[in-house]
Amino acid sequence: MLTIDPAAFDSAAVTAETAAFNRQLEATLAAAPKTHEVAPAASRAARAEGRSIFPHGGPAPGSEWREAPTHPGRVRVTPAPGEAAGVFIHIHGGGWTIGAADQADLWCQYLAREAGVAVVSIPYRLAPENPWPAPADDAEAGALWVLENAARLFGTDRIAIGGESAGAHLAAVTLGRLKARGLGGRIHAALMHYGVFDLAMTPSMANWGARQLILSTPTIAWFVKNLIAGDGSLAADAAASPIRADLSGMPPALFQCGTNDPLLDDTLFMAARWLAAGAKAELNLYPGGAHAFDMFDLAIAREARAAAARFLKARLAA
Repeated sequence: MLTIDPAAFDSAAVTAETAAFNRQLEATLAAAPKTHEVAPAASRAARAEGRSIFPHGGPAPGSEWREAPTHPGRVRVTPAPGEAAGVFIHIHGGGWTIGAADQADLWCQYLAREAGVAVVSIPYRLAPENPWPAPADDAEAGALWVLENAARLFGTDRIAIGGESAGAHLAAVTLGRLKARGLGGRIHAALMHYGVFDLAMTPSMANWGARQLILSTPTIAWFVKNLIAGDGSLAADAAASPIRADLSGMPPALFQCGTNDPLLDDTLFMAARWLAAGAKAELNLYPGGAHAFDMFDLAIAREARAAAARFLKARLAA
């Protein structure tokens, strides 16, 4: 059953720690150039060199590149600490414009350790240099490689998929593509953290405004423009906006989001559509959580990370 606790939206539920973090984050971002005002190459370099707002997430020892017939000829693999209970296909976020598979090493290693899974993080070509459908094509190719090789390489054919923000979007698109190939039944779970599922913008995205708390409406619009190369018709296309797709036959999913995230409606609406299509959906909301809150050292972040690991462990158990 999908339940929404009204208390999650009560300002009294926001802890002092979360409120203080949000104030500091907003002040820091107000003094810096806006993401949509910076050339993508510069933002990518800042992320790679540890100069972005986000804590270091990788590269880190314990994860390695492995050759695969996907772009750019490799995937990032984090092995399970023992016998793998399953394989988690991870797709990183960054507005389809920024980020890299190895920058999520620490997150992938956490899931590997706590859920007992092998994690395969899929690189993909970034926009605007490589607009739609290039990122989705690469995510699909990576997922197909995992489906073909999971049993041989990891000793299990129990597979889950997911990601954060744009990565959750690509995970949902990939699930639709696998379903169209008749392979949807091979995915046992989906883990969706604060995904963007409607490129035409849900109300929370469109109405957020210029307030910069990792994301803002102008930043989201810029990311979407990068992805679709200005082709507005794609925003209403179910192939690119998975909230508009036929979601029947989807695997059990966990949706997680903070209540102070412009993408809140995407999570709320997609979880409801998942359930309405006959699939199982769980929803966790974190009072006051900003976009990507789980990447920081906060109590609500630790709670969200632990919930993700528990979900994967339970759903991938044979």
